[in-house]
Amino acid sequence: MAFQWREDDDAVMSEINMTPLVDVMLVLLIIFIITVPVMKHAVQVQLPRVSHQPADAPAQIVRITVDAQGDFYLNDTRVSDDALQSRLREQAARDPQPQVQLKGDRAVRYERVAQAMAAVQQAGLRQIGFITERR
Repeated sequence: MAFQWREDDDAVMSEINMTPLVDVMLVLLIIFIITVPVMKHAVQVQLPRVSHQPADAPAQIVRITVDAQGDFYLNDTRVSDDALQSRLREQAARDPQPQVQLKGDRAVRYERVAQAMAAVQQAGLRQIGFITERR
């Protein structure tokens, strides 16, 4: 009874038969699995051997700290605004230039941190990093 022919079944079938599509995709997958290792060409090159030389010595680090009151500390020594600028110029004249690490207290106004960044830039130092704490 399930496969009886009825007169009202003459409507167009609106379902897509996915079986041929799946078969084609599986054949393509097998072809790619087989051909990819064959297509991988490696050019054999004998590289020259050199003695290992250590890279340039890492540049020293200059730490600028801005405390909660807005005071500047250069390498843990309190300095005034003018002294900070002159000491940073001395550091900029060194070869290689040291890296500047800037630490600003959470409670300090951003203006003081921006002044420290401007002093670093005006002194001619090119590398600056910010020190933060993890959450």
